[in-house]
Amino acid sequence: MTTTNRRSGDRVRWWTYALLALAVFACVFPLYWMFVVATTDTAAATELPPEIVPGGNFFHLAELVFTTVPFVQSIVNSLVVAATIGAGQAVLCALAGFAFAKLRFRGRNVLLLVVVLTMTVPTELAIVPRYMIISWLEWTDTLQALIVPGLANAFGIFWMRQHISSAISDEILQAARIDGATVWQIFWRVVFPLVRPAAFVLGLLGFVTAWNDFLWPFVVLKSPEMYTVQIAIKALQNSFAIDLGLAMSGSFLATLPLIVLFVFVGRRMVAGIMDGAFKG
Repeated sequence: MTTTNRRSGDRVRWWTYALLALAVFACVFPLYWMFVVATTDTAAATELPPEIVPGGNFFHLAELVFTTVPFVQSIVNSLVVAATIGAGQAVLCALAGFAFAKLRFRGRNVLLLVVVLTMTVPTELAIVPRYMIISWLEWTDTLQALIVPGLANAFGIFWMRQHISSAISDEILQAARIDGATVWQIFWRVVFPLVRPAAFVLGLLGFVTAWNDFLWPFVVLKSPEMYTVQIAIKALQNSFAIDLGLAMSGSFLATLPLIVLFVFVGRRMVAGIMDGAFKG
């Protein structure tokens, strides 16, 4: 019986590792193929079977990327926008989640329902009214037009509300009130340190979303010096032909900062997700 169970466990582990290896291959191969095309030319993107050996043109194509568009400035703009949005979502969504989870005020449940319902509205439907507001504020072709609308979102508020409800006990907050702490002091000195892993994950998700955003920057940004990295990649293409080698070189260069980011913070991100899963 023991030998049979052991063999069954080995079989399960074998299939598990096979599925994980397949999933890793499915995630990594498109990135590797993008690098292959970025080192060759457009023809490599249309070959069947696809080219799997990198060429020697990457540095030449990368130089074309930096000379065709202001790519360095675009990366700086994307870093400013994504970092500000990520930090803003981590703090503001946690603050709003704390209000919905632990503060008592009239209409709290109705407001929370309205916030959740906004997640059912497609992003594209908000483009026109958002652009009208940005135009009225005279923010078109500025980075704040990208930053301010992204500082908080319904998903982040709801996620932090659920996490704070399960992770923070009312007794801790009551003890802080007895000690004379204000609502802001309770949030900043008691609540936020306890939910910092979840807020970090939320901020990282906001950073990646802002970095990869294309539609809204494409609508509001006009000047090349204000381009984010995704708009700069679009500017590498002309109206008559698409140089896939050049476009893939720009895409690979735009992906490198995210890869470096996840190398350094990937373990902390997983820890934050697992912390929320166990507490939830």
